[in-house]
Amino acid sequence: MSAVPAIKPAVGFDVERIRADFPILAEKVHGKPLVFLDSGASAQKPRAVIDAMTRMYEKTYANVHRGIYHLSQAATDEFEKAREAVARFIGTPDGREIVFTRNATEAINLVAYSWGTHFLKPGDEVLISHLEHHANLVPWQLLRDRHGIVLKVAPIDDSGALDWEEFLRLAGPRTKLVAMAHVSNTLGTVLPVADIIRVAHERGAKVLIDGSQAVQHMPVDVKTLDADFYVFTGHKLYGPTGIGVLYAKAELLEAMPPWQGGGDMILSVTFDKTEFNDIPHKFEAGTPAFVEAAGLRAAIEYVEGIGIDAIAAHEHDLLAYATERLKSINSLRIIGEAEGKAGVISFVLGGIHPHDIGTILDREGIAVRVGQHCAHPVMDRFGVPATVRVSFGLYNTRAEVDALCAGLQRVREIFG
Repeated sequence: MSAVPAIKPAVGFDVERIRADFPILAEKVHGKPLVFLDSGASAQKPRAVIDAMTRMYEKTYANVHRGIYHLSQAATDEFEKAREAVARFIGTPDGREIVFTRNATEAINLVAYSWGTHFLKPGDEVLISHLEHHANLVPWQLLRDRHGIVLKVAPIDDSGALDWEEFLRLAGPRTKLVAMAHVSNTLGTVLPVADIIRVAHERGAKVLIDGSQAVQHMPVDVKTLDADFYVFTGHKLYGPTGIGVLYAKAELLEAMPPWQGGGDMILSVTFDKTEFNDIPHKFEAGTPAFVEAAGLRAAIEYVEGIGIDAIAAHEHDLLAYATERLKSINSLRIIGEAEGKAGVISFVLGGIHPHDIGTILDREGIAVRVGQHCAHPVMDRFGVPATVRVSFGLYNTRAEVDALCAGLQRVREIFG
């Protein structure tokens, strides 16, 4: 199994200039400067995204793919440029391989209902990991209960890393799909997806990778990875809500039936039959989120302008700094310390309930996520009812890590 690549330190990364691009970071919460440490749930939006969506509403708003008049054609051009931007961002030259969905959850469900129902037989195995978000667990449970597939789970070790030997053992002749996260939303573990894909393909299985916590933190090239399916969501990539992405190899999309019917996914309709549209449009029934697509394009171009490698280096520095600072706090336990991690830290603190910690931190202007993070099996694996989760974005600073640590000391003072 290949090692996680080393990340070079950020050079010339002007975080203060970047912070000025995000209007919400100037806000105060309970009279305190906002310290936003919950980008893993949903990242804040730069002015470029807000302006792109406003401009479309003000200048070029009309339904896409349906009109011959100027506004409709302009909106359609913007929508398809967004598809091209997504394709470029994740490394496919073929925009037909990009399907717009509401979010990553819908993209996974699309694969489960369309590809899974038609290409998996009762008894075929889908292999996931113990790290999965519910979005990459529940759709396969539903397919199991409805269609008779077998769902298997590759375990993780005490550090939160994938148990590679067990993965190799479980990836057997009946495995037809491996569906795993690129990065754990709860622990920040970076899974060895290139090796996962290679092994799965050697054993005749397709692979779906959930990149919702990856594309904003590291370069992703779906062609180099050779992923069959790759999904992510716009709102974690500094884009708007309501827009997600399914990448799938063209030959798979061509073979998959539509999973929803309606307008725009058709070429012709009679009362006797329907002829479906070409890919990717046959998977995009109804009016798409074309304004949100324009916002996603702006987010991608914003990230590309800064440089994903520079962002990765900056966040790696924050992760290392925060890990060291948090470990110095008495009775704080970090959950998940795999060798390769993205900018996520989950922890518990000395018997104090995470909800109490989050409430006190909020009074200090510090936004963190508390709870089970849509990953109940991970909590069960580590024997904790919930954790506090800190997740970094490109706009976070070491000073905000210091503010977090000061807030946690305040929590300890209150609880004695």
